[in-house]
Amino acid sequence: MRGWRRWPWSPRTPPSWTLAAESLRGLLTEQASPWSQSDMSSLQALCSGLPLRPLPENRGRWPGVPHAPVRTPGLSPAEEQLALRNALRYFPPDIQELLAPEFAQELRLYGHIYMYRFCPDMEMRAYPVEQYPCRTRAAAAIMHMVMNNLDPAVAQFPQELVTYGGNGQVFSNWAQFWLTMTYLAQMTEEQTLVMYSGHPLGLFPSSPGAPRLVISNGMVIPNYSSRMEYEKLFAMGVTILVCGVYSCAQAYTALLSRLKRVAEGLSRSFSVPRYGQMTAGSYCYIGPQGIVHGTVLTVLNAGRRYLGVQDLAGKVFVSSGLGGMSGAQAKAAVIVGCIGVVAEVDRAALMKRHEQGWLMEVTDSLDGCIERLREARRRKEVLSLGYHGNVVDLWERLVYELDTTGELLVDLGSDQTSCHNPFNGGYYPVQLGFAEAQSLMASDPAAFKCLVQESLRRHVSAINRLAKENFFFWDYGNAFLLEAQRAGADVGKAGADKTEFRYPSYVQHIMGDIFSQGFGPFRWVCTSGDPQDLAVTDQLATSVLEEAIADGVDPAVKLQYMDNICWVREAAKHRLVVGSQARILYSDQKGRVAIAVAFNQAIARGEIKAPVVLSRDHHDVSGTDSPFRETSNIHDGSAFCADMAVQNFVGDAFRGATWVALHNGGGVGWGEVINGGFGLVLDGTLEAEQKAKMVLSWDVSNGVARRCWSGNRKAHETICRTMEEIRGLVVTLPHEVADERVLQQALRP
Repeated sequence: MRGWRRWPWSPRTPPSWTLAAESLRGLLTEQASPWSQSDMSSLQALCSGLPLRPLPENRGRWPGVPHAPVRTPGLSPAEEQLALRNALRYFPPDIQELLAPEFAQELRLYGHIYMYRFCPDMEMRAYPVEQYPCRTRAAAAIMHMVMNNLDPAVAQFPQELVTYGGNGQVFSNWAQFWLTMTYLAQMTEEQTLVMYSGHPLGLFPSSPGAPRLVISNGMVIPNYSSRMEYEKLFAMGVTILVCGVYSCAQAYTALLSRLKRVAEGLSRSFSVPRYGQMTAGSYCYIGPQGIVHGTVLTVLNAGRRYLGVQDLAGKVFVSSGLGGMSGAQAKAAVIVGCIGVVAEVDRAALMKRHEQGWLMEVTDSLDGCIERLREARRRKEVLSLGYHGNVVDLWERLVYELDTTGELLVDLGSDQTSCHNPFNGGYYPVQLGFAEAQSLMASDPAAFKCLVQESLRRHVSAINRLAKENFFFWDYGNAFLLEAQRAGADVGKAGADKTEFRYPSYVQHIMGDIFSQGFGPFRWVCTSGDPQDLAVTDQLATSVLEEAIADGVDPAVKLQYMDNICWVREAAKHRLVVGSQARILYSDQKGRVAIAVAFNQAIARGEIKAPVVLSRDHHDVSGTDSPFRETSNIHDGSAFCADMAVQNFVGDAFRGATWVALHNGGGVGWGEVINGGFGLVLDGTLEAEQKAKMVLSWDVSNGVARRCWSGNRKAHETICRTMEEIRGLVVTLPHEVADERVLQQALRP
C-alpha cells in the first residue's frame, strides 16, 4: 500500500459526513440538500444526494454553449405519459407537481427529459483523485473518469450529457448523475454498483475481488434494436446509446465555449448524455487524442498498402468532419507529414480547430481550396487545410479538375461524418446550408432524410469516378458505405457477402492485420491530474517497447512498436491532452502487460503520485463485435455473432477488472454492434499487478483466438506464439480445407 499513503480514508472507514449505509434511501430522495448557491463547488456536496431541499433554480438551457439536436421520437400520448412518469420516479411526491410541467416541456421541446434544473453549477472536470470523498480507491478513480467525460473540454453537448458522437451519453438525465456520485461515495470493497443504461440500479453485496462497477448500455432485445425503437426508448428514459467513435460536425465546440467563458471569468460548467458511445458509456473517453493516434496509424499504413510508400510528403488525403472525433484528421495529417484537406459544414467547429492549432489554414472558397492544394502538392508541404463547405462539393470539384485538366489531385480519401446517425445531425446534405439543414431536420425529418440520401448518392458517384484512377478510398467504420447502400448509391461489390462493399473498411485492409497480431488502442489516465506523472508514464512505456525490441521480436511486431514509440514522442510535442492526463498507444498483449507492470511498480516506489487507470478503446482486437467495422474481416460467417464481446466483458470481470461495461451500439450505430469495455485501477499493490496480468492477457488473447478460429493466418501465428509463452493457455486451432474440390464434389447435385 506504499503508493497510497496520501489516501485520506481507509477502505473500511467512511468519512465523518457520510450517512449510515442503511439510510441510503433517505440519502437519495429525502435528504435536505447541502447545496447553496455559495458552495456549489464542493465535491463533498456533489456526493451527498439529489439537491431537493431547497431545489436548485431552474435555469433551463444555457445560452452560448452547444446543445444536442432536437430529437423527434414520435411518442404517442400514452408514451409521453410514461416518459414523464419514468422521470418523476427519481423524486418524492411533494415536489412532483412542481417538476412535472417543466419535464413535460423539455420532452416536447427537445424530445427528451434532461432535467436541466439539476445540472450542477460547478466546474466539471477530472479533479485529483485524492479530493473525492469516497470509501474506496476504486470509487474515487471512477468518479475521476466520470467527471472527465462530463468536462466541457471533453464533452460534445455538455448540458445534455453527451460526450461525443452526437448521442454518446454518460447518463440519460442529471438525476442519474447525482445518484451515481452518491453511490460511489458510499460504496465499500464489498459492494458493486450496477448501472442499467445510465440508471444506477443500486449497490449490491459482492466480494473484494469482484468489479466495483458493472455497466450495461442499450441492451435491447434484438428484434427491437432498431433506430426508431431506440429514439422512443431513449425518450422514455429507459435506455441510452453507445454510439460510435466518430462524432458529428458540432462535436467539439464545447471546448471553445469553455475557453471563452474562462476568459470572461465565468465558472459555470456542464455535463454529458447517454447512447453510451463506446468509451463514453464506460467512462473511459479521453478526448480526441485516441482518434488522432488511430488516424495517424491508419493513414500511415494506407500509404504503405495502397501507395507503396513510407514517406507521405506531397501525398493528399481528403476527408470530411472537424468535430469531436473527426477533428483529429487535421492533426493526424500533420503528424504523418502529408497534405490533409478536410471539409466541414459547421463554421464554429472549423474555426475552433483552427484556433486550437490543429488546423493550419482555412478557406470557404472552393477555388481557393483547389489552388492551395495544387501549390502544397507541388512543394510537398506538410499542410492541414480546412474547407468550410460540404464535402460533396469538394469531391465533385476534384472530379471536375480530373475531367477537364487530366490532373488527379488526391491520393487517399475517406469520410468521418457520423453516418451511424445520418438523419439527426450526423451527415448534412449538400443541397442545403448548415442552418437551413438544421431547421429542416427538426421541422420535416422525412424531407431531410430524402435530401441526405440523395447527397449520399452524389457523394459516392464522385468517389467512384476518382477511383478509376490511382486514387484509393476506404470506409472509416462510420457506417458511410452502409448508409450509402441503403440510400441506393453504387457501392455494391459482385459476389461479396453482407459486410463487403466496393471499397474496403479500414479494418479489412489497413488495421485488421494489426488487430490480428493483438495490437490495439491501450490507454491510461494519471488520476493525480499532474502532467509530470504523465511524462513519467510516457518514458516508462517507450522504455518497455524499446527493451522488447532489443530482446528480439517478430519484424511485423517491431514495426508496430517503432510506430508507437514515435507516436508517444509526437503526442507529447503536439500537446494532445484534453481533460484528464491521459495517453494512448497501440500495443500487443506482451507490451500491454509489461507497461502495466512498470506503471504499478513506479506507483509503489512513489515515482507516480497517484493511481493509474488502464482501459482501451473498444475499437480493439477483442472487445467489439461489429460486422461493418471491427470484425468486418471475419469471413467464417460469424461476423454477425457477438460471443466475443460478451465473453470479453464477462472474462474481464472475474479476472479482476475494477469495472466492466457492455454496450449495444457504437460507431456504426444502434443495433449494429456489441461492445465490451473495462477499467482497471493500478495502485502500486501486488494484487493490482496480478489483476493487470490476468485482465490484459485475456482481453487480448480472447480476440486473437477468435480471429485465428475464423481463419486469419496472422492471428494463427500470434496465438501459437502466445501459447508457447503463457502457461495454461490452450486454444482450439482450425484445420484448413486442403483441397477446395472436396467441398464442390460433396455438394454436387
